Amino acid sequence: MLEKVDLTKKMSKEEYRTKMERLERELGELQRKCKRLDIPVMIAFEGYPAAGKGAQMGELIHALDPRGFEVHTVKKETEEERMHPFMWRFWTKMPAKGRIALYDTSWYRKVLSEKPEKRAFDSILSFERQITDDGVVLVKLFLAIDKKEQKRRFQKLEKKKESAWRVSDADRKHYEHFEEYEKIYEEMLQQTDTDYAPWHIIESMDRRFATVKIYTIVINALAEGVERATAPQTTGKKREVYIDDSDLRESILNKVDLSLAYGKKEYKTKLKELQSKIQLLHGELYRKRIPVVLAFEGWDAGGKGGAIKRLTEKMDPRGYMVIPTASPNDWEKAHHYLWRFWQAMPKAGHFSIFDRTWYGRVMVERIEGFCTIEEWQRAYKEINDMERDLYDAGAIVLKFWMQIDKDEQERRFKARQENPEKQWKITEEDWRNREKWDQYEAAVNEMLIRTSTPHAPWVVVEGNNKYYARIKTLQTVVKAIEERLRR
Repeated sequence: MLEKVDLTKKMSKEEYRTKMERLERELGELQRKCKRLDIPVMIAFEGYPAAGKGAQMGELIHALDPRGFEVHTVKKETEEERMHPFMWRFWTKMPAKGRIALYDTSWYRKVLSEKPEKRAFDSILSFERQITDDGVVLVKLFLAIDKKEQKRRFQKLEKKKESAWRVSDADRKHYEHFEEYEKIYEEMLQQTDTDYAPWHIIESMDRRFATVKIYTIVINALAEGVERATAPQTTGKKREVYIDDSDLRESILNKVDLSLAYGKKEYKTKLKELQSKIQLLHGELYRKRIPVVLAFEGWDAGGKGGAIKRLTEKMDPRGYMVIPTASPNDWEKAHHYLWRFWQAMPKAGHFSIFDRTWYGRVMVERIEGFCTIEEWQRAYKEINDMERDLYDAGAIVLKFWMQIDKDEQERRFKARQENPEKQWKITEEDWRNREKWDQYEAAVNEMLIRTSTPHAPWVVVEGNNKYYARIKTLQTVVKAIEERLRR
C-alpha cells in the first residue's frame, strides 16, 4: 500500500482556504447529526513519527463542538494498564453513542512496538468488527512522509529548546531504521485493511493537502454513518419465532445427573479443606500476577450466590471483586454491550467474579427481544474473541452453569416466599421466567455448545444438592489454579 503512495501532492493556500471553509461547516453539521442519531465515532491517527498526527488532530477538532468529543493520547502503558489485557485500555476509552473519540496512536501499538504476531492481528480485527457491527463509525488514518522529510522535521524541532524534547530516542531510532519500520507498517496495513474498517493513507508531506484529505475522509465516513442510521430498517427488534425442535437439538443439560449429592458432614470436611487451599492459592496467584475471571450463570435460585460466597469466604477481600450484573442502565446502553464487562476485568493477580455475565446477550436479551436476531447470533463469536483476549493476556477463565431441575426451582421459590428473611430474593419476574423454561433451556444448550472452548470452558454444576454444587465449584477452581501454577 505504501509503495504506491504519491508523496509529491501539494495544495495552494488559495485552494486550501476555499475548500476548508466548506469542509469545516459540513463537519460541524455532521457532528450534530451524529449526536442526534446516537452514532458513536472513533478516529484513529497512526503514521510515521513527525508526520503531523498531533497537528492534524488539532486541525480536525477546530470544526467540532468541544462538548462532543474527547482526545486520547496513547503512549506507553501505565502501570494500571499493564496489569490488564492490552485491549482493556481501548474498551474503557470507547465513546458513548453520539460522541466522537480521537486517538493519537491507537490499539495498533500492539503490532508496531513489537514483532507482530498473528494473534495480535486477530484481536485487533475482532475488536474493529465488533464495534463497527454495533454501529460505530471507525475512521483509520495513516499519515505518510518519506525519510528525508522526517529528518528535516526532526532537525527543525531540535533547533529550538522549547521543541527539542519532542524528538525522542525512539524517534531517532525510527529514522535510523526507517526502511525496517516501513515494512512493519506495510504488514500492519495489509493485515488490517478490511471492508468494515479500511485504512486511509494520508500523503502528509504538504500540511494543507493532508488536512483537506483528512476532512474529506472523515466527512464522507460520517455521512455514510448518518445514511445507514436513517435508512429504512429491513430488520428490527423482532422476537425469534420459537418452534419445538427439541428432538433435533443436542442437549447438554438433559445429560446432567442431578442426583449427585453430599451429606452435611462430608460437605463441611471438604469445604474446610478446599477453602484453605483457595486461601493459599490466592496469594500465589497474586505473587505471580495471574488474573482470574470466573463467570456464574444458571437458573434463578440455581445457587450462584451460595457458591460465590463459599468460594470467597476465606480469600483476601483486597484481591477479588464480585460483580453482580443487572439490566444495563442508560449509560451502559449507550455503549457496546461488552463495554461494561471490560470495565470490570481484573488486573494481574486479582479475581473478577461475575454473578451473571455477558451471556445475557444470548439468553435473556435473545428471548425477551431486547436485541435483534442478528445481534445475538453474532454475539457467540464476539464473546469467544473476548475470552480469548483474556486468556492470551494470561488470565484463567472459567464459566459455571448452575443446573437445577424445574421442580427443585419451584421448591426453592416457595421456600423463599415463606421465609421473611429471603423474600427479597424472589420476584414476579422470576415466576414469569419459569413460563419460558423450554426457550431458555434451548438457548442455554446452544450457548454451552458454541462458547465452551479449551481456554474458557463451561463447567455444568449439578445443583439440586447445594452441598455438591458448592464443592464441585471449589474443586474446579482449585484444579484450574494448580494446573496453571505448574506451567
